[in-house]
Amino acid sequence: MNRAELVEILASKNDLSKTAANAVLETLIDTIQTAVKKGDAVQLVGFGTFKSAKRAARTGKNPSTGAALKIPASTVPKFVAGAKFKAVVDPKAAKRKADKAGM
Repeated sequence: MNRAELVEILASKNDLSKTAANAVLETLIDTIQTAVKKGDAVQLVGFGTFKSAKRAARTGKNPSTGAALKIPASTVPKFVAGAKFKAVVDPKAAKRKADKAGM
């Protein structure tokens, strides 16, 4: 699914114009990006959490020459799926987890 298809679904399910649905989607994305950039986590219960994660500096390898490279530390975006989202994607895994917890 691409952005245009998502806007179409948002518009049809919420009785909005495509322009209004696109504006809502743009606001949502911008708000999440701004919060994560500031270092805040954005938690949508049942869906997941958007946050930033720090990567330590490390040594890598140039794949073509094999030479060692220094990779600097960086901050990257991270998404952790919520339990409900995971259960929708893989219901068998959710059942296995529930069975294991019930032992």
